[in-house]
Amino acid sequence: MRNAFVKALEIQAARDENIFLITGDLGFGVLTDFSAKFPARFINAGICEQNMTAVAAGMALEGKTVFTYSIANFPTARCLEQIRNDVAYHEANVKIVAVGAGFSYGALGMTHHATEDIAFMRALPKITVLSPCDPLEAEKAAEYAVAAAGPFYIRLGRGGEPAIHQDRSFSLRRGKALELKSGTDAAILATGSIAGEALKAAAILAERGISCAVYSFPFVKPLDEELLRRLAAAMPLIVTLEEHTAHGGFGGAVAEVISGFRARAALTRIGLGDTFSAIVGSQAYLRRAYGLDGESVAKAILEAYEREREREGEGI
Repeated sequence: MRNAFVKALEIQAARDENIFLITGDLGFGVLTDFSAKFPARFINAGICEQNMTAVAAGMALEGKTVFTYSIANFPTARCLEQIRNDVAYHEANVKIVAVGAGFSYGALGMTHHATEDIAFMRALPKITVLSPCDPLEAEKAAEYAVAAAGPFYIRLGRGGEPAIHQDRSFSLRRGKALELKSGTDAAILATGSIAGEALKAAAILAERGISCAVYSFPFVKPLDEELLRRLAAAMPLIVTLEEHTAHGGFGGAVAEVISGFRARAALTRIGLGDTFSAIVGSQAYLRRAYGLDGESVAKAILEAYEREREREGEGI
């Protein structure tokens, strides 16, 4: 995913000399081609994320389109004050790129896990939050972020994420979700590469006779309120899935929107509980450990679905 994003950014930078990329002493190999092609527009700020963000804001206020790049929570949590005061408040044209969403850097421990970042960033005014599900969405996220003015937070996987989209013809539209699979009994809404586990869960549930629609939400902020209104009215069950804490993240954002509707659907949020991801291991291992793999998600959805059927049968 990160490679697809950076390659797309290189194409945009070849067309627009105002595009700059600043790294916090990371991305070697991934950013090598960009730095070689555009040495005057590539800056290694060192392990100084606060300064990296402040510099990016200053450059943006002088008319540049500036991307900052670092691992997991370093370009967000470590410099949240600079993002708030320098970038968001001034609506500076800075695109904050965090690589290693969720458990992507699982073996490095919870200091490198990005499991609270959506909550941090979506709380800040004026920032668009993008969380693509696969390399193609990441590529299109780069194109979209260059074309759209203002601050962005772009949450990427580390690399090696499978392709989910088979058709390249789609485009990202602001605040719009993308249907990955149709269904009638429940809707699984996912953001980021965890969408692959949502599709696995839907396949498992199909064997039990439960038809699940699956949607990718590349835009966490703004959300696709039109789709949420339609699903809330039509579906018995809506499930949100994220490789992130369930508190204040994507599921919380969906709950906030749906609470304003007269909804038929019950809502189940699946994510990391009120705990730190203190276990060390691969991303796949951590997903299983915290109930975010396809089988665990299918089990949770089945329990929620049967519970709601019982409630409907009782006339509650």
